[in-house]
Amino acid sequence: MNAQKAKEISARILNVGKSRVWIDPEEIERVKEAITKEDVRVLVGEGVIKKSRREAQSRGRARKLGGKKKKGRKKGEGKRRGSHKTRSKRKKAWISSVRAQRRTLTELRESNPKEVEKIGYGKLYRMVKGGYFKGKKYVERKVKEGK
Repeated sequence: MNAQKAKEISARILNVGKSRVWIDPEEIERVKEAITKEDVRVLVGEGVIKKSRREAQSRGRARKLGGKKKKGRKKGEGKRRGSHKTRSKRKKAWISSVRAQRRTLTELRESNPKEVEKIGYGKLYRMVKGGYFKGKKYVERKVKEGK
């Protein structure tokens, strides 16, 4: 049998394309002697004919691009799809804002406890939790006003 025909038959047996079939170059004469599909199956079983591994797509270029994006490149207006709200993690922004406000509140309680106690630390803490303040400055202003 022609080696090319054997390749076609073994591709059907191995359930792959013809380009992925590998025939041992040293055993090519045995492949040519094979007449039936059963003979080809035997050769597949013996390992004379194998299916080669699928070649994966290279990630090299993607890594290079990722490195540039990490540095802040390639993020201009032309690359943006979606609104500002969808691009930024709003929850992360919220968490960092609230943590900063709570830190400020704790510092204020340590530095001038009387001013904080006029309003009440617990009340201020709940106000921070409820999103009453825009940022740290607003917490400080509220404590200084004392109302």
